[in-house]
Amino acid sequence: MKVDRIEESSGSVRLLARKGSNSSGGSSESSRWVDGSEVVDWDEVPPWSRLHDGDGREGYGTTIRRRLVKKPKRVDSFDVEAMEIGGAHGHHTKDMTLWPTLLLAFKTLGVVYGDMGTSPLYVFSDVFSKVPIESDVDVLGALSLVMYTIALVPLAKYVFIVLKANDNGEGGTFALYSLICRYANVNMLPNRQQADEHISSFKLKLPTPELERALKIKETLERRATLKNILLVLVLLGTSMIIGDGILTPAISVMSAISGLQGQVKGFGTGALVGVSIAVLVALFSIQRFGTSKVGFMFAPVLALWFFSLGSIGLYNIFNYDVTVLRAINPAYVYYFFNKNGKGAWSALGGCVLCITGAEAMFADLGHFSVPAIQIAFTSVVFPCLLLAYMGQAAYLMKNPHSYSRIFYDSVPESLFWPVFVVATLAAMIASQAMISATFSCVKQSMALGCFPRLKIIHTSRKFMGQIYIPVMNWFLMIMCIIVVSIFQSTTDIANAYGIAEVGVMMVSTALVTLVMLLIWQTNLFLALCFPLLFGSVELIYMSAVLSKLFEGGWLPLAFATFFLSVMYTWNYGSVLKYRSEVREKVSSDLMLDLGSNLGTLRVPGIGLLYNELVQGIPSIFLQFLLSLPALHSTIVFVCIKYVPIPVVPQEERFLFRRVCPKDYHMFRCVARYGYKDVRKEDHHAFEQLLIESLEKFLRREAQEAALELEGALTEETDNVSVKSMDTEHHPDTDELRIPLMQGQNLEGEGTTSTSKEPASLALPLALPSSYMSSSAEDPGLEYELSALREAMESGCTYLLGHGDVRAKKNSFFFKKLVINYFYGFLRKNCRGGTANMKVPHTNIIQVGMTYMV
Repeated sequence: MKVDRIEESSGSVRLLARKGSNSSGGSSESSRWVDGSEVVDWDEVPPWSRLHDGDGREGYGTTIRRRLVKKPKRVDSFDVEAMEIGGAHGHHTKDMTLWPTLLLAFKTLGVVYGDMGTSPLYVFSDVFSKVPIESDVDVLGALSLVMYTIALVPLAKYVFIVLKANDNGEGGTFALYSLICRYANVNMLPNRQQADEHISSFKLKLPTPELERALKIKETLERRATLKNILLVLVLLGTSMIIGDGILTPAISVMSAISGLQGQVKGFGTGALVGVSIAVLVALFSIQRFGTSKVGFMFAPVLALWFFSLGSIGLYNIFNYDVTVLRAINPAYVYYFFNKNGKGAWSALGGCVLCITGAEAMFADLGHFSVPAIQIAFTSVVFPCLLLAYMGQAAYLMKNPHSYSRIFYDSVPESLFWPVFVVATLAAMIASQAMISATFSCVKQSMALGCFPRLKIIHTSRKFMGQIYIPVMNWFLMIMCIIVVSIFQSTTDIANAYGIAEVGVMMVSTALVTLVMLLIWQTNLFLALCFPLLFGSVELIYMSAVLSKLFEGGWLPLAFATFFLSVMYTWNYGSVLKYRSEVREKVSSDLMLDLGSNLGTLRVPGIGLLYNELVQGIPSIFLQFLLSLPALHSTIVFVCIKYVPIPVVPQEERFLFRRVCPKDYHMFRCVARYGYKDVRKEDHHAFEQLLIESLEKFLRREAQEAALELEGALTEETDNVSVKSMDTEHHPDTDELRIPLMQGQNLEGEGTTSTSKEPASLALPLALPSSYMSSSAEDPGLEYELSALREAMESGCTYLLGHGDVRAKKNSFFFKKLVINYFYGFLRKNCRGGTANMKVPHTNIIQVGMTYMV
């Protein structure tokens, strides 16, 4: 097969190939790469998509196709290499048989549902602190609210809809954002490359031509910077709320579990409750550095026992106190509840929403499990056990309405109090542990996508890459938990704060999933709008209820969210300005050519790894090294550590290489790509070895492709000359137009006229290709480069790092100077430096300073 031409499309490369001549007019464009994923046979495209209007103008299908496939500028060597690799490795989904899925569903109990499972400890006590129990309508109405809230939000929204909006099996706010970033170029950092789209896990579904709406949304998002900023702020707001949950979940869960001692142990008052809760929290956060792998196997059995206790005690209370609570299945009691209590019922919604705390964890923790496993666990265990628990508590309240403040422990049979108390405390700690781990993962993803200052990350498990520990965040969460417990001293006020954080995350997820429906799933417009109208309306009602308690604790999550949102947006804003400044000030190729292969200095054996953020071009910091160092290494590699919007990049697709200058310069660019879930824990020796091996492969492939291109060009020239020489015999008057180059060579070599013989014309081209049939290992130029690379490797690698200071220009606005010079400057000075992240000996590091004016 002979490649006819190579064209780029919007975010992809098309290879238009011919399979020889076809007299019947067969399709010469048999397959094309479209959108980086699918090979589309245009013969199978519906006829209407290729129609033209009657007046000869382009029809609807042609317009859509042209917008899907745009003309290129050029083909990047990165793209060619990525296509070769990406096609060889498909993405493996989490398809499993029945028994492994059931085992995984059992494990989800210990990680995903701890928070939601501990909600019966405090829901009814908070609801009836706002609405007094005066009749059965109050109890049945509150129970009906709780039941339908659980059925509507966790079951209908998350289990059946949101879980499907995963990013190659990963869930959460940043997973949704990365999924959107792959379909539309809305990332604020302009470092996207076509090669990224050929990573095996990057592949996307081709937009269907009949839905122009998705293309309009994509173009609108990419064109308007305001919409990009709104989307980013929305994602950062949701992430900030999750971090706030990491503070509030341990506080309310532990306090609710320990509060059971107040009615059981004499003299155990509020002070003792606060003291014991703080002690448990300190112990909980102190063991984080050891990781959860050693005790994680206990999580699922403990939570399974907890759910079994909830369901069993609930059944006991239903039949022992009042079986008529089953009437709450009738949603009319919700109306009766609001009709009787009015504003009080609306205020009680703030307590009712606590029954779905942790619903977002089903989506956020999806990466550790699978969609079927989470669905099975919720529908078969969690949902029925929670319903029975709330029904049992309601049945107890029908006979004992004054016990609402300690409803959970009072409804437990006396003989089972201490076993249930122990299991409840363990369940509360596990729920807190799961939320703390989720906070660590969320911060790590934010760092990977350039939205959080660099912090020290410790991997606590060699087997599970998702188990990490961030010391700074751990101690910050612990201190804030202690402050929250010390100030509020009751679960009621903490619950007011807790509701705002939970509902805020849910509203962000609703907005992002709606965008996924319109842009990626291309759902019917009516159905896509029904999703935010139904679930968004319910969440807005709950948000209005919890905001009514703004001065009774509700201000706390808003303060946390504002703080973290400011930190994350400032870091992202400064990083984007710094990157744009580097792009603007990069070194021109003309200057490099003027310097010559020695770069105006001495070249000594060794490999210099110059770290920078540019994916193309030579960074301006390189000139600082030329001016500051007396000599430079014989081989220079510009290394760019780049995070792409996918969970994991396969190791064999990690590096992309490209030659920066002519061969005698021995300068290369390497883009090391990582996903936001990837773990960078290889030491510098392993990284260097992998990089050099990849560079050698690149050099060999480059030599092979150059030989094949030259051979193909000479062969094609031979074919052309053969045909043209035959035509010359029939049309001698057109000799000078047909083969001017060959005629010129013959005139110089033989001194003959233009009517040269065909064998003489073909002798040189036929002899040359045979010299290129040898293997690449025998290529002297390649062998010289490989030997030079090995010699440089023996001398060792030196890490060239730029210590950049970012300052706002003098003519910038005051607010920009304040944010960049002070806030962003403070974050850069106090975040983890590049040398600490790489764990490279200081003797192998050379740093120079540079100021970027943004």
